[in-house]
Amino acid sequence: MRARELRKSSPEAERAIWNALRNRQLDGHKFRRQHPVGAYFADFACIEAMLIVEIDGAQHFEPEAMSADARRTVVLEAHGFHVMRFDDRQALTELEGVLTSILDWLDTRRPHPNPLPQAGEGAKTSSLAGEVVNAKD
Repeated sequence: MRARELRKSSPEAERAIWNALRNRQLDGHKFRRQHPVGAYFADFACIEAMLIVEIDGAQHFEPEAMSADARRTVVLEAHGFHVMRFDDRQALTELEGVLTSILDWLDTRRPHPNPLPQAGEGAKTSSLAGEVVNAKD
């Protein structure tokens, strides 16, 4: 119920990011919006990669809010997630850069969710169905 309320009242920057992440648009990676993790709701979570993307408004740069965000990050990381933070301005004016940063992290830390089958050297053809099979299997 709380996640639904958060989705309905999301700021413009979160909506911009969501429009780029939803429906596996970012290289096939599935993201969830306002995903519960412990007592918190992550703005965006890619469960397969254990990645959380947070979009912070101006209020997050006040000293108390920065402390709260640091505590929140510790909890999210304790649940096994890596947390990436971007501010509203970045999400609205540097959207491609934000998406590139997210994709770079995903590409270097986690395998692609839908890898292409191996072909060429190192692959062999199965005699049963003529399909390519990894020679290491």
